[in-house]
Amino acid sequence: MTDLVLTEQQGHVLVVRINRPDRKNALTHAMYTALGDAVEQLHENAAIRCVLFTGSEECFTAGNDLSDFAAGLPGAFEETPVGRFLFLLATATKPAVAAVNGPAVGIGTTLLLHCDMVFAGNNARFQMPFANLGLCPEGGSSLLLPSWLGRVRAAELLMLGGAFTADDAYRLGLINRICEPADTEATALDTCQKLAAQAPAALRATKELLNRPTLEELKTTMLVEGKKFSERLKSPEAAEAFKAFMEKRTPDFSKFD
Repeated sequence: MTDLVLTEQQGHVLVVRINRPDRKNALTHAMYTALGDAVEQLHENAAIRCVLFTGSEECFTAGNDLSDFAAGLPGAFEETPVGRFLFLLATATKPAVAAVNGPAVGIGTTLLLHCDMVFAGNNARFQMPFANLGLCPEGGSSLLLPSWLGRVRAAELLMLGGAFTADDAYRLGLINRICEPADTEATALDTCQKLAAQAPAALRATKELLNRPTLEELKTTMLVEGKKFSERLKSPEAAEAFKAFMEKRTPDFSKFD
């Protein structure tokens, strides 16, 4: 497992830490493999009753490492490291919790949609800038966000791709609580420990019932999103957006139809 994703079992809680501070915790294919391996532990290890995803006090994740993703995805989406991780997380039967400080960009926001509880520092900034990068929604966000927030709010977040604050996320019902950044992880871990002390089969049954109405549609949506996302990675619009990102300028989409 890459040391850019650290795991530690604390009692019955598996803490999964994104640990690439020099690149704002931007995620590579190798890091997604490690994240998927961590979620497999949640599936397979009876001693683990809850998983906590976290970063640092300054940053959760800046999203995908564009230099790693510019060449596209290696194979069918569900078989890629990112696809494997997302499907494992979406179908997890045990509670998943997140502690978010600082930037939570792209998948840094959409993976939270598969967590049962989310705690955010008051320095958290969420963003899903897929359209800004010539891409499209992923992680089931095109299904979950409209059903949770309403179509117009989801369209604003996904089409304009602007950043929003922890206060906004709380108002929209995307997080449970706002914390001081120094307290976010401890608060989330305390909640994980409370979940781990609950009757495990009862929690699994509760999670199954909460997920049941949308699970099959979610799987289908993630496959469709993944295929389109893979196609968009190879598009001229994405090439212009990635080039503009590297050159620290605004992309020019005026020449595209």
